[in-house]
Amino acid sequence: MPDTLPTPPDHEPVIRTIAMPADTNPAGDIFGGWLMAQMDLAAGNLAARIARGRSVTIAVDGMTFLKPVKVGDVVSIYADLESTGRSSMRIHVEAWRRHRYDTENIKVTDATFTFVAIDETGRSRPIPQD
Repeated sequence: MPDTLPTPPDHEPVIRTIAMPADTNPAGDIFGGWLMAQMDLAAGNLAARIARGRSVTIAVDGMTFLKPVKVGDVVSIYADLESTGRSSMRIHVEAWRRHRYDTENIKVTDATFTFVAIDETGRSRPIPQD
C-alpha cells in the first residue's frame, strides 16, 4: 500500500495570506509568533460567528512547529469547531504552506485554541444555542 502525503482539510481556509519579509527572523524563516497570530485570527473569526459576538482567546494547547514557513509562501489557515461549553469553544486550527510556484501543501503546525464568549462588560456569556 503506497504512503500518501497528508492533505489539508477539504473545506476553504478561514485565512489565506502570503508570508512577507517583514515577518522573518534573522535566519530568514517566518517568526512562529506571526504564524500563531494568523491562527488566532482564524480561530477568532470562527468563534465570533459561533458566539454571534465578541469572544476572547483564553488558551492555546499543543502547538508544535513541524516545518518552517519561508518568505513568499502561501499560508492557509483552517479552523474547525471541536466542542462547546456554556460559554467556551474549543477550535482546532491547522496551518499549511505552499511555495508560491508549487502545488504541494505542507502542514506546518496545528493547535487547539479555547475561546470564551463575552458580553460588552467583558464577562463571560452563554453561547446562543439555536
